[in-house]
Amino acid sequence: MAMEQTIYRELKATPGVWQMAALLLAFLAAAAGAWFYMEHHGHAVTGMDNQIVWGLPHVFAIFLIVAASGALNVASIASVFGQTAYKPMARFSSLLAITLLVGGLAIVVLDLGRADRLIVAMTTYNFSSIFAWNVLLYNGFIAVVAVYLVMQMMRRLDYKWVRLAGLVAFLWRLALTTGTGSIFGWLVARPGYDAAIMAPLFIVMSFSFGLAMFILVTLALFKLNNRPFGDQLLVRMGRLLGIFAAAVLYFTVVQHLTNLYAAEHGGVERFILLEGGIYTLLFWGVQVIVGGLIPIALVFLNPSRSSTILAAILVVIGGFAQVYVIVIGGQAYPLEIFPGYEVLEGWHEGVVNPYTPSIWELMLGLGGVALALFAAGVGAKVLRVLPTNLSDSNVAAKG
Repeated sequence: MAMEQTIYRELKATPGVWQMAALLLAFLAAAAGAWFYMEHHGHAVTGMDNQIVWGLPHVFAIFLIVAASGALNVASIASVFGQTAYKPMARFSSLLAITLLVGGLAIVVLDLGRADRLIVAMTTYNFSSIFAWNVLLYNGFIAVVAVYLVMQMMRRLDYKWVRLAGLVAFLWRLALTTGTGSIFGWLVARPGYDAAIMAPLFIVMSFSFGLAMFILVTLALFKLNNRPFGDQLLVRMGRLLGIFAAAVLYFTVVQHLTNLYAAEHGGVERFILLEGGIYTLLFWGVQVIVGGLIPIALVFLNPSRSSTILAAILVVIGGFAQVYVIVIGGQAYPLEIFPGYEVLEGWHEGVVNPYTPSIWELMLGLGGVALALFAAGVGAKVLRVLPTNLSDSNVAAKG
């Protein structure tokens, strides 16, 4: 079936849009208050300490950064892999990728304690640090995807240039997610992180989390503006989400089997898989079952609109749990500071590090999510990135 001409229109300011904007602004105001309180009183008011240095805000930030890379899935599928059914959604896919990354980076910046110190990070680079590499990757991603978005919106531009820009953006997003995963994979001091498979694991995580976020945000905006979104297209995206969720489970299995094979990682594996308390519960109950097995069953055994929406919600919940287990669980497991020696007291050696996130951390993290969604809404209101009609009769949804 040939597609009709796609018409893009700005998001209309309906009562529902205004209500959603007000809700997001409330979260942003709460996040601003939390940041000010943490800035004034210091990180002593959070659950973080010198053992758990990355807390709940970093979980939110990493989830958004990883999802930002994956939110570009739809645009990449359209321009790089030539799937025309996804082309009408490519513009908003690019916009959402940028806003999710901005939301994640905003959390990191505000959690620095001294947000003004960002100027030092932007002007002084230590290229022996993976963090410096990621600063360049994040800034470059925003620039590359912004150019890609502009080229998609230029009507008279030869589409071969859009495909080229899409290819560059696709390769850059792979590099970005590889860099984010390598932050953990290259930290050899922590047995919960030290694994080369972290890079490909984060790539497939981005595919899954990003597509789930794109489905939910796009459907919400279409619902607020009463624009049709076809069931066939949504089910098709749901099947793709199921494949990505299965890939995340596969790489997770490989990660833990590899660690179990290495004797030096036996302790942390026993901690995460069996004896970790909340981390074990989050791993098996939320990450594997809620965020993995159930969404896969939903989209393949009962393919429907409601199943796809529920699967996307569960993937987001499971994905957040997975990042929590990686980030917090990896720090909670005790460091072996003096290998081969017994430490009688001090140094926290052999002691599981406790962590209870504070309300201030939660508010800051939710504020980052609100910022990403609010920016996406403002972008859709200002720019013509949302198609007016994605009904099954208007979209060439094959297979």
